[in-house]
Amino acid sequence: MDSEPPSSPQVVEDGGEEDEEELSGGEEADLRSSSGRGSLLTRRGITLRVLLKDGLVEPGDGVLAIHYLGKNFVGDLLNDGKIRWVETGQIFNSPSAWATHCKRLVNPAKKSGCGWASVRYRGQKLVQYKTTWLHKYQPSADMSLVSEEDDDEDEEEGKTAMQADEKNKNTKPGLHDVMVSRRTDRERIPVRYCSLGTRDAARDPHTLVELSAFSAINRFQPFNVAVSSNVLLLMDFHCHLTTSEVVGYLGGRWDTNTQLLTVLRAFPCRTRLGDREAASAVEEEICQNLFMRGLSLVGWYHSHPRGPALPSLQDIDSQMDHQLRLQGSNNGFQPCLGIICGPYYHGNQGVASTITPFWVVPPPEQRPNDYGIPVAVEVTYVQDNFLTSDVLNEMMLLVEYYRAAPDLVHFNQYWCPDTTMLDKIKGSLSCHAPKDQAYSQILEHVYSQLSSMH
Repeated sequence: MDSEPPSSPQVVEDGGEEDEEELSGGEEADLRSSSGRGSLLTRRGITLRVLLKDGLVEPGDGVLAIHYLGKNFVGDLLNDGKIRWVETGQIFNSPSAWATHCKRLVNPAKKSGCGWASVRYRGQKLVQYKTTWLHKYQPSADMSLVSEEDDDEDEEEGKTAMQADEKNKNTKPGLHDVMVSRRTDRERIPVRYCSLGTRDAARDPHTLVELSAFSAINRFQPFNVAVSSNVLLLMDFHCHLTTSEVVGYLGGRWDTNTQLLTVLRAFPCRTRLGDREAASAVEEEICQNLFMRGLSLVGWYHSHPRGPALPSLQDIDSQMDHQLRLQGSNNGFQPCLGIICGPYYHGNQGVASTITPFWVVPPPEQRPNDYGIPVAVEVTYVQDNFLTSDVLNEMMLLVEYYRAAPDLVHFNQYWCPDTTMLDKIKGSLSCHAPKDQAYSQILEHVYSQLSSMH
């Protein structure tokens, strides 16, 4: 990755039949003038150059990425809207050209790359920025112009559920109510751990795995866990704000005498999963906050926005890595708790999010190449008497961070026929909030901010 690109980079134009058309400067200038005159731009007309000129994306090194069948590809977005593959320095005219080239390296039978659905800009699929452009400059456009480009069948899990949601996101509030569709992308069926066998590089890392019980593997849970309700409230709030995955850390204390892990504080990461530069700064800030409060890092959480709150193979490996790092080099035992929050999965019971604490037991010594075993962790939830100023401040910071995000949930739309997205988040958070009326009024202020975010 650190090698210098060749002095005369090869320009690759073959992007399959879905490659975008390049527009002349005059045609780009005419894009807005067509708006409102009965003439709508097709999806092929919106190029990276158009998004760059209108400020929806910015050129930068390593801001583009493709994740395909366990392989990662990183690209630079150039000033002219072309893409430079970091590894070789090759130049590609469009997302489709780059995606097709990369995917054929992994799977030679691949015919096209689904570029705008496969390439991510700072962690978000490019098709979302295309939709944002249409909403801004052609608000009357049929969003199916964007949705023609389905997610690739081998693409990673539908973290953004673009196809079902983008129509609803771009409906003008007040014209009519639109119910948010249930998932139309392939429903991922969890598998049992016993069906996995030895690690297989060809297996989809986003395969979901059912949790085992400690008793089912002839183990006792080696530690007890108590989680503050304020932790659940802030974590659940964070996971509700966007259709993309979010992640955060858990702070607390580990008592070696009682073998009790107490989780006292959630620290949401206000950054995109693909933004490595911002991630390091955010993590440093969280470390300082932990130190100032006399807390230790005791775990992490992330969301599966529309899927079951069960770990994927990738989650299992990440959890095992966190457990080993937290244990340190002295072989002393300190548990690391993983939590998955599923806010918008329609298999949930009612409006409450499914929250799944889990841990990973290493595979048997005689089978070192097996996956770790994901097990359900029994947790005691401790009801807090009040919302701390830290929690309320963090909620408002999250509101501001996601306010202009292209994947922001529209809380005035409907989650199901008789429940808006705002009602959904209120109902879920009520499971964790203090019952005191004063704190209900404080939360109403936060909810009013959500309603004004569109």
